[in-house]
Amino acid sequence: MNTNASRGSVRLSLALGAALVSSVLCAAASAAVPADASGGTGTASPARTGSERACPVVYFDLGETLVHTAEDGSTGYQPGAASYLRALRERHIKVGLITNVPSSWGATDAERAARLKKEVDTTWQGSAPFAWKDFGERIRTPRTEAERKPAPALWQRAKADSGRCRVVYQAETADEVTVASSQGFVGYQVGRPHRPVFLPVGLVDQLDHRSG
Repeated sequence: MNTNASRGSVRLSLALGAALVSSVLCAAASAAVPADASGGTGTASPARTGSERACPVVYFDLGETLVHTAEDGSTGYQPGAASYLRALRERHIKVGLITNVPSSWGATDAERAARLKKEVDTTWQGSAPFAWKDFGERIRTPRTEAERKPAPALWQRAKADSGRCRVVYQAETADEVTVASSQGFVGYQVGRPHRPVFLPVGLVDQLDHRSG
C-alpha cells in the first residue's frame, strides 16, 4: 500500500469524524439527547420504531471503554456506558465489539465470545448485567495471536461483515482509533477532556444519512 495514500486516508477519516462532531455539537438542538445517554450534548432524530436498523454499525473496544476493571479484579460499566448503549438501542442502531482475547479461547468468534462473556460475568459487580444481547454475533476477537490489535485484521473483518454500512469505532486508546480510521471507520477516542465521553448519539444517527 502507498504510504502517503494510507496516511491521507487516516487524516481524511479523522477529519471527517471531527467535522461531524462539530456539526452535531454546534447544531441547534431540536431534540436534545440527555448528557448521560449521549456522552455529551448533541442532537438526535427521534427514536425509530421497528426492528434493528441496517446502518450504521457502532463497534467498541471493551476494557476501559465500556467496562472498567477495578483493582480488586471486579468489573462493571464505565461511567455513562450503560446509558449510552441504551440510547443506541432505543434508536435500533447495531453495536459490536472488537476486542483482544487469547486466541486459545476458541476456534471461532462465537466460542471466544462465549468465554469472554463468562470471564466478564464471573467478576461483574454492576447493578445491571452487561448488555451482551445488544451485540449479538458482532463480537470480533483474534483467531491467532498475529491478529491481536493493533494489527488491522479485526477491523477489516468487522467492516467486511457490515457491508456498505458506515462503521464507527470507539476506544480509549489513540493508537487503536488511528488504525481503525485507516481501515475506513469513523474513529472516536472516548474519555478525552473537553469532549463528550462517547460519540454523541445524534452524530451516529446522522451517519445513517451520510453513508453511501
